[in-house]
Amino acid sequence: MRGKFTCYVLLTLLLAGRLASIAATTGPSPRLLHRAEKNLTRVIVYDIFSPPVASRIYLYANVAAYETLVMQDKSSRTMHGQIPDFPNLQGLKSDKKINYELAAVYAFFKTGGSLVFSEHLLADSIRVILSDFREKDTLVYNNSMRLGQAVADSILTWSARDNYAKTRAKRRYAYSKQKGKWTPTPPGFIDAVEPYWSQIRPVSLDSAGQFKPVPPPAFSTDTASIFMKEVREVYNVTQKLGKEQVLIASFWDCNPFYLNTQGHLNFATKKLSPGGHWISIAGQAMESKAKNWHETTAAYMLTSMALFDAFISCWDEKYRSQFIRPETVINAYIDEKWRPMLQTPPFPEYTSGHSVISAAAAVVLTSILGDVFPFEDHTETDYGLPVRAFKSFHAAAEEAGISRFYGGIHYRSSIVNGQQQGELVGRHLLSKIKVE
Repeated sequence: MRGKFTCYVLLTLLLAGRLASIAATTGPSPRLLHRAEKNLTRVIVYDIFSPPVASRIYLYANVAAYETLVMQDKSSRTMHGQIPDFPNLQGLKSDKKINYELAAVYAFFKTGGSLVFSEHLLADSIRVILSDFREKDTLVYNNSMRLGQAVADSILTWSARDNYAKTRAKRRYAYSKQKGKWTPTPPGFIDAVEPYWSQIRPVSLDSAGQFKPVPPPAFSTDTASIFMKEVREVYNVTQKLGKEQVLIASFWDCNPFYLNTQGHLNFATKKLSPGGHWISIAGQAMESKAKNWHETTAAYMLTSMALFDAFISCWDEKYRSQFIRPETVINAYIDEKWRPMLQTPPFPEYTSGHSVISAAAAVVLTSILGDVFPFEDHTETDYGLPVRAFKSFHAAAEEAGISRFYGGIHYRSSIVNGQQQGELVGRHLLSKIKVE
C-alpha cells in the first residue's frame, strides 16, 4: 500500500513539475494583451484620431506584437516576404533567454505609443501590465524588453515609409462646385477628413482602387429618378424610427468627435472609432474561446489589416465620387429643418465607411472562428448602451451597415455596395496574407 502511495506522490509531483514547466514556457494568458489593446483604444479615443488614422495605429501596434511572437513559434509565418517592403526581423533573434509574450506586449505598447499624441497616458498602463510579467530572472526580463523595443523600432521605421507624413503636408482640400458633390454639413461644417488617404501604402491591396465599386446613382432633382427615390427613402424612414432602429443606430454610431452645440457653446463628446469597435469585437471573441497567444495576436493583426486596407479602399472611392450627403439634399429639396438622427461625418457619402470596414473585418473573423459564431458585444457599455447579441460576424456587419441608413447619413446603395466592397477587400487579404 505504501509503495502505491509513494508512486502516486511521485507521479503527482512530476505532473505538477510538468505543468509548471508549461506555464513558464507559455507565460501568462493573453488577457494582458487584451488589456493592452483596451488601453491603447482609450488613448486613441482621448486623442480624437479620425477613423482612418486610428486604423493605422492599430495596424502597426498589432503587427509588432505578432512579429515578436513569430520568433518563438516556427509554425507561424512572418510578414516578411508576404508584404512588400516589410522588414526581415529574424536578425533580432538571439540565443538569450526571452519571455516572448512580455516582448510582444512591450513591442505593442512602444509602437502604438509612438503613433499617438498622448503617449504619457500609456505609461501607467505599461507599468501595471508589465508588472504581471515580472520575471524572477531580471536578465530574462531585460532581454525581453530589449527585444520588444527592437521590434517596435523596426516596425516604426517601416511605418514611416507609408506616405502618411507626405499626406500631412498636402494642400487643403478644395471642394467641387458641381451639383451633387459633397460639401461640409451641420452643425460644425468641419473640413474634409483625410482627403488624401488613398495615397497611403496598403498592406495587401495592389492599389487603393483595386476594388473600385460601381458609381453611385446619378444626381438628379427629378422626383422619379433613382437618386431622389433613395433620398426620399432616407427621409421617410428617419421620420418614423422604432426603438430598435434607434438603438441600432446609436450602438454603431462610433463618432470619434460628436459636436455638442448649446447656443454659442460648442464642445465635443469623444467616442470609439468604427475600427476600434471591431478591434473590441475581435478581442471579445478570442477571449471567449480562450485562444492562446499566437491565435490571439494573429486575429488582432489580421483584423487590423482588414480595417486598414478597407479604409484605404473606401476613402479612395469617397474622394473620387465626392457624393453629396442626404442631409444636404433633404434640406435643399424636401425639408430645410430636417436633421439626421446621427451627426453627418465630415467626408463624402459614397461608399459607407461602416459598411466597407465592417464587412472586411467580418470576413477575417469568420475565417478564424467560423460562419456560425454567436457572441455578445459589450463594446458600447462604456458609453451607456446595452449589450447586443449576434449570431455571426456577418450579422454584426450587416447591422453596422444598416445603422447608417437608420441614422440618416447614408443612402441604401452606399451601404449595399460598400458591403460588397468590404467583402472583396477581406477575401483578398486572406488570399495574400498567411499566418500559418
